[in-house]
Amino acid sequence: MKKEGAPPAYHQSNGSVHPVILPTDPEERQPNAGEYELTEVTSFSDRPEQESDRTEMVVIDCRANAKGQREEDALLENASQSNESDDTSTDQSPVPPVPLKETSFSIGLQVVFPFLLAGFGTVAAGMVLDIVQHWKVFSEVNEVFILVPALLGLKGNLEMTLASRLSTAANIGQMDTAKEMWKMIMGNLALIQVQATVVGFLASIAAVIFGWIPEGHFKMGHAVLLCASSVATAFIASLLLGLIMIGVIVASRKVGINPDNVATPIAASLGDLITLALLAGINSNDYANPLVCVFFIALTPVWILIARRIPSTREVLYSGWEPVIIAMAISSVGGLILDKTVTDPNFAGMAVFTPVINGVAGNLVAVQASRISTYLHMNGLPISEPNPAPQKCPTPCSTFFGSGVNSRSARVLFLLVAPGHLVFLYTINSMRAGHTTLTYVFIAFYLAAALLQVMILLYLADWMVQWMWKRGMDPDNFSIPYLTALGDLLGTGFLALCFHILWLIGDRDTDSFYL
Repeated sequence: MKKEGAPPAYHQSNGSVHPVILPTDPEERQPNAGEYELTEVTSFSDRPEQESDRTEMVVIDCRANAKGQREEDALLENASQSNESDDTSTDQSPVPPVPLKETSFSIGLQVVFPFLLAGFGTVAAGMVLDIVQHWKVFSEVNEVFILVPALLGLKGNLEMTLASRLSTAANIGQMDTAKEMWKMIMGNLALIQVQATVVGFLASIAAVIFGWIPEGHFKMGHAVLLCASSVATAFIASLLLGLIMIGVIVASRKVGINPDNVATPIAASLGDLITLALLAGINSNDYANPLVCVFFIALTPVWILIARRIPSTREVLYSGWEPVIIAMAISSVGGLILDKTVTDPNFAGMAVFTPVINGVAGNLVAVQASRISTYLHMNGLPISEPNPAPQKCPTPCSTFFGSGVNSRSARVLFLLVAPGHLVFLYTINSMRAGHTTLTYVFIAFYLAAALLQVMILLYLADWMVQWMWKRGMDPDNFSIPYLTALGDLLGTGFLALCFHILWLIGDRDTDSFYL
C-alpha cells in the first residue's frame, strides 16, 4: 500500500523492509521513480525529527527466496565498509592459490624417495648399456652410441618438460575440473608424440653425420637402421612415460604432495631403462626398417591436429622447437664423446656409469627448474616483455646460501648428490656390473665430478629460469631441455676425463677395465 499522491512503489526481490525517504521539497523529487534513493534505517524512531514530516513509504515483499536474502546481506556488508579507502569487495578476480609452505625437511622428505627410485632406474639402464655395448648391432654400427645420450635426453626434453608443465598447471588450478584435465592431457600427449617423432628423426641424422665425418664414408643401410631405431624408440618411450607422468601428477595432487618434487624424478626412474631396452631391442631387418620410419612419420599429422586444438599446447607446438632441437644437438655431442670412449677397450667400464651420473644430475636440476618456474607462476609475477632492462645476475652465493625457498631447495638437492651416488655405486658393485673396481681413488674422482656437475647445473637453473621468465618465455617449456642436455654433456665429459686421469695415474688392475 502507498499513501495517496506518493510515487509508485518498488519491490525488493528479497522481501526485506526498507523505509523510502522522500524529499519534502517537491522540486527535489525526480520525475523518474527509478531514481529515488533507498535509505536503510534500523528503526523508524531513529530518524531525526526534521525528517518526521517527510512522506514515508514502506515496501514489503513476500520474501521471494533465500538467494535474494544472501544478496541483500552482501550488499549491506559492502555498504558498511564504504568509508574505507579502497572497497575490495567489488574485485571479483580469482585469488591465486597460496604457495605451499615448505621447509628443508619437507622438501627433502618428498624428494628423496622419488630420487632414489629414479637413481635405481638409471643404475638398471647403466647395467643394460654395459651388456648391450657388446651386442652385434652396437659393435657393427658404432653410431648407435651417439644416439644413446640424445634418446636418453628425451626424458629431459619431453617427459620432464611435460611433467613441469602439468605440475605448474595443477598447482595453479588449471586441472581442477575433469574437462580441463582431459583437455590438458590429450593436448600434451599429442604434443610430445609430435616432438618425439621429429627429435628421434633428427637425432638419427645427427648420429649419421657425426659417424660419417671422422670415418669419411656413408652407409645407407646403417642410416636407415639408425632412423628406424631412433624414431620407434622415441615414439614408444615418450608415449609410455607420458602416461606414467600424467598418473603421477594427478595422484600427487589428490594426496597433497607437490608434483614438482616427485613428477620429474619418477619420469626418469623408468625413462632410461625403457629407452635403452627399446633401442637395443628394435633391430628390424633391411626390409622392415623403411616401413617403420614411414609408419611413425605418417602419424605425425594426426598428433599435430590434436595438439592444435588445445590453446596451451598450440603455442608450444609452434614455438617450443628451438630448445628441444638444440638440446638434442648438445646431447649428441655427449654421445660422440661416449662413442669415442667406450669403443676403446681400456675405457669400456665407463658405459655402466654414464646413465647414472647423467640421470641423477638431470633429475635434480629438473626438480629445481620446475620448482622455480612454479614459484614464479604462483606468485603472480608478470612475464616481462622481450628485451627488458638488464638486471643483476644471480651469484652462486645467492643460489645456494640465500634465505628464499628456492635457495633452500638448491641446498637440499645438492646434499643428496654424494649419499645418492654412494648408494648407486654400492648397488652396481654388489651386482657385479661393469668392468671397474670401486677403489677409493675412483670413488673420490667420481664424486668430485658428480658434485661439480650438479653444482654447475643448479646455478644455471637459477639463472636460466629467471632469465627466460624476464624475456617472456615460459621456463616450463624452455629451461629443462637445455639443462638436462648440458647435464649429459658435462657428465659424459667429466666421467671420460676421470677415466683418462685414472688410467694415467695407474689406478687400474685386471678387473678395472675390460680387456
